[in-house]
Amino acid sequence: MNSVPGRRTRILAATTAAAGLLLVAGCSSDGDGGSGGTKTAAGGVELVKAGQLTTCTHLPYPPFQSEIDGKVQGFDVALIDLVAEGLGVKQEILDTPFENFKTGAFLNSGECDLAAAGMTITDERKKNVDFSDPYFEATQAVLADKSAGIGSFADLKGKKVGTQAQTTGEDYAKSKGIDSVSFESSDAVLNGLRTKQVDAVIIDYPVVQGWLKDKANADAFEVAEQINTGEEYGFTVKKGNTKLVAAINKALAEAKSDGTYKKLYEQWIGPYDESAASASPSAS
Repeated sequence: MNSVPGRRTRILAATTAAAGLLLVAGCSSDGDGGSGGTKTAAGGVELVKAGQLTTCTHLPYPPFQSEIDGKVQGFDVALIDLVAEGLGVKQEILDTPFENFKTGAFLNSGECDLAAAGMTITDERKKNVDFSDPYFEATQAVLADKSAGIGSFADLKGKKVGTQAQTTGEDYAKSKGIDSVSFESSDAVLNGLRTKQVDAVIIDYPVVQGWLKDKANADAFEVAEQINTGEEYGFTVKKGNTKLVAAINKALAEAKSDGTYKKLYEQWIGPYDESAASASPSAS
């Protein structure tokens, strides 16, 4: 990203699933979970467990990943399902604390093949993990209580503002001199706004879009301003895992060319934004 120095990290809240909980994305793996059989998938990609593509994430973070009707679903999940399909396996998801992602710990220890969690591509992260091509351009948004009299970012002065702990939204607020109330999860951020602990919040716009699909939220809150911070999301793998990066990039490119990306974007994010699909490949 360009103007925000930090990176997206989310600390596992007490209300989320415990770290290490294995959750099936869409359908169960037909592999043997590493108890036997080959761990080499199509294209020579080496997997940590036979018959499955194991994804580290941190729940919940809708619309990218959250548990719905007993299954982990979302935009990230759907895109990685395409990667798994190309490899001839099924995706399974491991819910982990987000702080592991910044070091690549769960990738290095062989817990997961990749990480997918609405993660901003940063130079600092690139020291520890390898990124796929960007798959989503994100902006921050100021979501305000309609009764707070907030019509822009400038109106936040003197107001109580909420952010999610250790995210780029929080970094941006701090860079502009805002001493925000820090919440551990996106759910807690929304609850803080609902219970009037804060007058407004700064968080990723796609998250706000998801919230505003709920009529009660739309009636109470409004987007005061969108802020382009130059953020792009990418999926991460263990450093040097070039074959898996290639498989991810191939699936993304095919999805963008055949209309699948657009369909999934409209399903999970909202009205299609052409710029989201035209994000330039990340530097190696």
